[in-house]
Amino acid sequence: MTEHTLTVAGVAVDPRHWIGGERVASAGTFTDVSPVDGRALGEIARGTPAEAAAAVAAAKAAFPAWAATSRAERARILHAIADGVEKRLEELAIVETTDNGALLRSHRRGVMPRVAHNFRFFADRSLTLDHEDFETRGHTNHVSWDPAGPCVLITPWNAPLMLATWKIAPALAAGNTVVLKPAEWSPLTASLLADIAAEAGLPAGVLNVVQGYGSEIGDALTSHPDVRRISFTGSVPTARRIAASAAPHLTPLSLELGGKSPLLVFADADLDLAVDLAVEQYDNAGQVCLAATRILVEETVAEEFTRRFTEKAGALVQGDPREEATDIGPTIHPRQLEKIDGFVRRAVEAGARAVVGGHRVGERYYAPTLLTGVAQDSEIVQEEVFGPVLTLQTFADEDEAVRLADDTRFGLAATLVTGDRERADRVTGRLTAGTVWVNCFFVRDLKAPFGGSRHSGVGREGGTWSFDFYCDLKNTVTAPKGWNDHG
Repeated sequence: MTEHTLTVAGVAVDPRHWIGGERVASAGTFTDVSPVDGRALGEIARGTPAEAAAAVAAAKAAFPAWAATSRAERARILHAIADGVEKRLEELAIVETTDNGALLRSHRRGVMPRVAHNFRFFADRSLTLDHEDFETRGHTNHVSWDPAGPCVLITPWNAPLMLATWKIAPALAAGNTVVLKPAEWSPLTASLLADIAAEAGLPAGVLNVVQGYGSEIGDALTSHPDVRRISFTGSVPTARRIAASAAPHLTPLSLELGGKSPLLVFADADLDLAVDLAVEQYDNAGQVCLAATRILVEETVAEEFTRRFTEKAGALVQGDPREEATDIGPTIHPRQLEKIDGFVRRAVEAGARAVVGGHRVGERYYAPTLLTGVAQDSEIVQEEVFGPVLTLQTFADEDEAVRLADDTRFGLAATLVTGDRERADRVTGRLTAGTVWVNCFFVRDLKAPFGGSRHSGVGREGGTWSFDFYCDLKNTVTAPKGWNDHG
């Protein structure tokens, strides 16, 4: 421990940047506050364009040696990072819960194990990238996956470490170097990851972490001429700003943005399953981009669905996310709580009815909410709330269900509940979404592509698609003649 170290839930966390294998302070700081109890966790280094430039310079300097490192050696180091994550899983879990308010039980059992899996999966996947050579009129074509260069990764606050490592792992496995900018509302586990990576033997400068406010440091990162890839998960307005910043250098972008996903419940569905899936949308206090916040129910079963939903939602336990019995924790920040409350108040003023919730619970929580009587063109139906707020609408037939489901500017995901296989095939084929779940929700395999259509994003992550983005693919065509083969 040093004079700079914070103690968060009994864990030592360094609040400074990690640049070129060293801790770097800034002249200014910002206060990190826990959403669990409103307590200040400490002062975090507040980055400026100077730290952004230093981080990119470190990544650029480290790139040639890391790119030249064999895939097998890079994979070995990534597996060592995964080992370090597993060794410190409990520390990572409690720090992240303290920092962003998500359930501790989820971090222990699902999120942090997935962080380790991210490194292992992409390490192993990188070893299988080779294409078979093929011939064209006697000429040999050989496709290679070349590292692109320094990558800037900008990640959100709702699942900080899992979403960060979903980008970091394939970028490093591909042979790139990284500058990570974590969200200012949840920066702490990124700092711990830097320590773990260094202990695992990742060379200095290959992973850099800079903290701060988006406009103060983000623009300097995304506009830098030495950056070769930018990956961002977050809001549509911020994505537009990043795209404009990257445009002068034509820096390739991967954007995973918001959603306003539908959950379609047909009359032939298992209603208990449908209700379970609908209530699951309150996970992480509704702060999930994939959440199916628009519940669309066939009108003949809408009354029974609503009755069962109300009963099940009423049994949810809201409170301290560190407690095993808690189902819904706090909202990340007072500004987010105010935003959620504003959406609901305006919806009610416009004629919506809160059949569940519809109000704040103390200073940090928002009650799980279900609104009925909403118009398709209303703000609450069209805009992402990012809180525990669902709407319920009815439909008469399949055509109306699809029309309502697709009638937003988003296209991230959709969930369909039906007992009819043929209907499932028909409807999924008509929905505009990057991921469609049928009779399930949030089942994700890293081998599968993930991303959104329309305003929900650009590009895909996962499996080979991640490497398509983080690599420059090169085709080398070799003639069969012209060789000076004299032994």
